[in-house]
Amino acid sequence: MFLLLFGVLIDAVAQRAEKGAFYRAMASGSLDEIDHELDVLKATSFNDKEGYEGAMLMRKAGLLKKAKEKLAVFKEGRIKLETALLNHSSSAELHFLRLSIEEHAPKVVKYRANIAEDKEIVLRSFKNLAPEVQHAIMEYSKTSKVLTEDEIKSAGHE
Repeated sequence: MFLLLFGVLIDAVAQRAEKGAFYRAMASGSLDEIDHELDVLKATSFNDKEGYEGAMLMRKAGLLKKAKEKLAVFKEGRIKLETALLNHSSSAELHFLRLSIEEHAPKVVKYRANIAEDKEIVLRSFKNLAPEVQHAIMEYSKTSKVLTEDEIKSAGHE
């Protein structure tokens, strides 16, 4: 029994470390960091993995040079993230990932339809998210025009 609990604890710690690295790569804007994190994601197994891969691919698309490649990578990521949201529609973290992509997606890809819904879910669920996810959301809100620090604080989730 102890070994089982210890194993669960080790998995939880590893997932927290992975999430921290994931959000650092998303924020970095470095193709090398994003590619490394995509490799890590492909080698791991956890809930919502497909959504994380999708968000990371869409983030990567914005950094690529060739328009055709940008669009193909963005579409691949969108399919993965939207599939994950269909399977886990109550995941506030996936809604945050989509919100962060939607806010910065070029108008040409027409990926902005769920901004208000995603924002509402993130604000409503913020206090129940893991600390590293809360930290990522607060950092994001410092530069976001859609989700601000003041909104998070006024929703009582500081």
